[in-house]
Amino acid sequence: MSEINESLVKIVPGHTTRPPDQGVSSSNFDTLQRINQAEEKHGVRQAWRWRRHLSAIAVSAILIILIWQAAENPAFDWPLVGHYLFDSQILKGLWTTLWLTALVTLLSVVFGVVVALMRLSRNPVVSLFAWSYIWLFRATPLLVQLLFWFNIGYLVPRLTLGWPGDTPWFSVSTNDLISAIGASILGLTLHGMAYSAEFIRGGLLAVPQGQKEAATMLGLSPSEIFIKITLPQSLRTIIPALGNFLIDNLKGTSIISVVAVTELLYSAQLIYNRNYKIIPLLLVATFWYVVVTSVLSLLQHWSERYYGRGYHRK
Repeated sequence: MSEINESLVKIVPGHTTRPPDQGVSSSNFDTLQRINQAEEKHGVRQAWRWRRHLSAIAVSAILIILIWQAAENPAFDWPLVGHYLFDSQILKGLWTTLWLTALVTLLSVVFGVVVALMRLSRNPVVSLFAWSYIWLFRATPLLVQLLFWFNIGYLVPRLTLGWPGDTPWFSVSTNDLISAIGASILGLTLHGMAYSAEFIRGGLLAVPQGQKEAATMLGLSPSEIFIKITLPQSLRTIIPALGNFLIDNLKGTSIISVVAVTELLYSAQLIYNRNYKIIPLLLVATFWYVVVTSVLSLLQHWSERYYGRGYHRK
């Protein structure tokens, strides 16, 4: 190592350097180049290069074998997969999955902001209520919550509004008001609010307290501080978690098939219950989940770069 360190401070005779890349100073560029030359001269990096090549070859070979076996396995029935890929029933279920994902994510984030602000409130009663809500819905499995809201009619047969002991102003059957799709939206939203409130609260806490104090000294109201100072800066922290939350909601909609909502997975189930081609239809559903998730991942990557553009060195 002493020889390497000594070679770093020496200028290689006859060595010519290319212009440094944009954003890298000449001194840093020369230092990095000397380090690379010294490591190559003394064989420090050779073993790591061979290991990288071997690991890349091994992983590529494994992938090729898996793809080849999947392509040659007749149980996958790829022609049937292609036949049902754009089937009208599958596309209808895909549309239901997409708008449910968008609606549940929107409602969860909007009401999650409210729960997060309640959690940060100085009022102990309000903060305790928000904490209890988050604790309860995070501690209960989503499937249990969906089944509870789907069967709420057994607990509350009718919903009424009015003064106690007087004729109700409004009365409706719970089963008529909360259908399968209504129970799904209610269950997914209430469950998602508990999680969105936590990553929103983390994003709000990431904003330095000094900026809020400075805004207060300038005479801004609490609502103006939140809208103009806290929320814009917290988006850099919230966006990555929001992207993951959106993707989780997309895949989480598959669980509402237990209450017979014709989303993507349930549409595939209806078809393979008729032709008994379970694996090919599951591959069809998997294909669309992968496609939509990939698109959402690209949008998440773009949004992260957009909101974090002022925090990266150039």
